[in-house]
Amino acid sequence: MLFSNSDLQNFADGYVNLKKEKVKKYREQVNRLRDNLEEYIKESTEYGLVKMLHSGSVAKGTALSTINDMDVAVYVKSNEVEGSDEKEILEYIRSALFQVYKRHGMTEDQFTIGTHCVKVQFKGSGLDVDVVPVIYEGDEDDRGYLISNGTGERLLTSISLHKQFIRDRKAAYGNYAQMVRIIKWWRLKREFKMKSFLIELVWAHIADTEGINTDIFAALKQFFKYIVDTELLEPIIFTDNYKKSEVTISAGVPNVLDPVNSANNVASSLDFAKRTRIVDEADEALAYLINAGQASTKEKATQCLKEIFGSSFSY
Repeated sequence: MLFSNSDLQNFADGYVNLKKEKVKKYREQVNRLRDNLEEYIKESTEYGLVKMLHSGSVAKGTALSTINDMDVAVYVKSNEVEGSDEKEILEYIRSALFQVYKRHGMTEDQFTIGTHCVKVQFKGSGLDVDVVPVIYEGDEDDRGYLISNGTGERLLTSISLHKQFIRDRKAAYGNYAQMVRIIKWWRLKREFKMKSFLIELVWAHIADTEGINTDIFAALKQFFKYIVDTELLEPIIFTDNYKKSEVTISAGVPNVLDPVNSANNVASSLDFAKRTRIVDEADEALAYLINAGQASTKEKATQCLKEIFGSSFSY
């Protein structure tokens, strides 16, 4: 081939990956937010807040350079919000956070209600933090309940177990997080919808079943080929936190099950049109990738790879 693994890695380092110094800065920002909350909890029982956990892509090591917000979860005692709908719970969290952080010079306009979260705006860094409430009943492993989008139903989750799931795959395959980031970048440049969590789980399934090739070109072929071959209709099940025998599979639809809660099908929102778009994009990307590998000139290889990685790609 007219390009090497180092060429692809250099592009990822230059464009795709969040710089280490920014990772450190963002994590410190979340840590300050968390530490201030813990200090308040020790001093006051006015609000039923329990803890704050960093839950997003920065925490997992899968954040892109384009990130402009971070996700954290705030655990709230279930009896404090019993019988409340999502809007009421978000208002409760917004009010509580303002009471906690006004002591540190933050103003009420920095706490606003977003879609399924409370947004905390930091005037200095310009980075927003999306605070998602988790209803907590005291269960181990930080198990709690999200308010399900649209339905208002409670959805079992665990921030700690999700992060451990990702850590285990990163430990087994050193390029797991890098390949997640590259596919997220591809999705971004091709402008189609595919949940980041779904991308993480497809890569985890590939890691568990066939391993992830250490060469970026070969690993990309694995991912695209998997999507094309299965059309996302092959069930993806993990047994880290439950047994396969406990799982119920829905016929004729994608089944990509949350590794913490088997009742949560991460691919449930993929109707025929959305799933077909992902498969078509993967099929096209696979063709461009193969053509890039067989190209007779650097210009032809570069043009093919730009179709996958966007116009900024070069080597």
